[in-house]
Amino acid sequence: MKRLLIYLKAYKKESILGPLFKLLEASFELLVPLVMAAVIDKGIANRDTGYVVRMCLVMVALGVVGLICSVTAQYFAAKAAVGFATGVRHALFSHIQKLSYTEIDTLGTSTMITRMTSDVNQAQSGVNMTLRLFLRSPFIVFGAMCMAFTINVRAAMVFVVTIPLLSVVVFGIMMITMPLYKKVQAGLDRVLGTTRENLTGVRVLRAFNKEEEERKRFSARNTELTRLQVFAGRISALMNPFTYVIINGAVVVLIWTGAVQVDSGVISQGQVVALVNYMSQILVELIKLANLIITITKALACAGRIGAVLETESSMAAPEKWEGDERSEKGTVKFLNVSLIYKNAGAESLSNISFQANRGETIGVIGGTGSGKTSLVNLIPRFYDATGGEVLVDGVNVKEYPFPVLREKISVVPQKAVLFKGTIRDNLKWGKDNATEEELWEALELSQAKEFVEKKEEGLDTPISQGGKNLSGGQRQRLTIARALVKKPEILILDDSASALDFATDANLRKAIRGMKERLTVFIVSQRASSVRYADQIIVLEDGEVAGIGSHHQLLADCAVYQEIYYSQFPKEVKSYGEN
Repeated sequence: MKRLLIYLKAYKKESILGPLFKLLEASFELLVPLVMAAVIDKGIANRDTGYVVRMCLVMVALGVVGLICSVTAQYFAAKAAVGFATGVRHALFSHIQKLSYTEIDTLGTSTMITRMTSDVNQAQSGVNMTLRLFLRSPFIVFGAMCMAFTINVRAAMVFVVTIPLLSVVVFGIMMITMPLYKKVQAGLDRVLGTTRENLTGVRVLRAFNKEEEERKRFSARNTELTRLQVFAGRISALMNPFTYVIINGAVVVLIWTGAVQVDSGVISQGQVVALVNYMSQILVELIKLANLIITITKALACAGRIGAVLETESSMAAPEKWEGDERSEKGTVKFLNVSLIYKNAGAESLSNISFQANRGETIGVIGGTGSGKTSLVNLIPRFYDATGGEVLVDGVNVKEYPFPVLREKISVVPQKAVLFKGTIRDNLKWGKDNATEEELWEALELSQAKEFVEKKEEGLDTPISQGGKNLSGGQRQRLTIARALVKKPEILILDDSASALDFATDANLRKAIRGMKERLTVFIVSQRASSVRYADQIIVLEDGEVAGIGSHHQLLADCAVYQEIYYSQFPKEVKSYGEN
């Protein structure tokens, strides 16, 4: 929680004024039992109606002033808490953006969503309640005890015994429940993770008729979460009965002691009523304090989870400023004995990869499933860091670039076409904010998307739903390629991004990219031999190692892995090749 408190710095005034107004309200509240005692001992005992009326007006005034102080305190506390939560969300979101794929994979998407929403809201409630009650409740508890001593020392000793007993109950239950609420939040993560999987994969679930199994899986995790919440709630629920038993026992002793002293003439009836009122105030405030501590316990557990994300450092370091200059090797990519081991993986995903791509060349990357094709191209924009060897872009190690400088040179079209809610124009401008209408249409033409966009009634302003669900798979892929081309990068990476396109459209796309006036270095990752056969170089991967590098004809002559891939897709050519 200490790490998060820095986000209250901008609200120092509110964080001070909120508790101060609450203390002011509490001070007026402590005066009420004394006024009531005066009404009984002087007004009622002497049958002085005027005095009773005046004292009642005093109590009303104390109540009104207390109400104003309470509302003011609530305003300042709420403003500080909401501002605190806003700052934490900004910081958490910004920090997540800086994490590498490795940390994002490790933490998990559903966990980060929970921490960004539920955990931050719980921390906000904790700050709000703390500013309002953390000083007020102890102030009234100890203030009431001190006021009791001013009335009668012997009767006040009941307070001295009662308050420590209550403290043991309250803080004991707090220590037990804090780890439980951490488990509850972890259970919530699992439920949200299951929900997210089901919603994103709903078509697959229905296609395989797995709804009932998924309902059972969700029910099991939801039941486990409920069990944890009920268990934690039962322990927390012990707070009120225990405190009531202690307080009511103290009231009984207080009335008995007071009655004896009233008979002896040591104290008056009004003073006994004042003592009982002070005990009632302590009861109310300790219940508030107990609820506050439960809220703080939850908030601390959530703050710890938020802090764990904020303390997670990216495994990738990059300089803040670029001190380099324009190189003659612009657009080149070199891999020098590159290896890659994913975190917690038992074996290398890539081993001793070496090759060079010159400016304007098209590099094909092909291999079987799991051969490391995507892993290889992910090293170029530093989505992951090579664990061995070097990756050079424009003759400079990618680790020497600030991330914005490196990624400004590169456009990546991932395997899964990702579009965002908005319009086609909005999505294309992710590539270049100030792109002109002409540039947008040019990119659409190159990506073979112009025809279907022109058919849309609203053209570039056609709405896109979240994830592009209102478009076909091929349309989504073509728009993501257009978005990458709008950027006009030095290096273009197409990571199996034409898998949903028919062969003719795929061929037209590759032809259009080869004919661009800008000299792009293009990486085409594909399972289709037809997609890479005209590349200047083809890198053939098998189990993370290079099985061959060369042109289509060279590999067809001397690379067994490439031959197997190619002839499995073009079986008619096997015979003619054998005859030749």
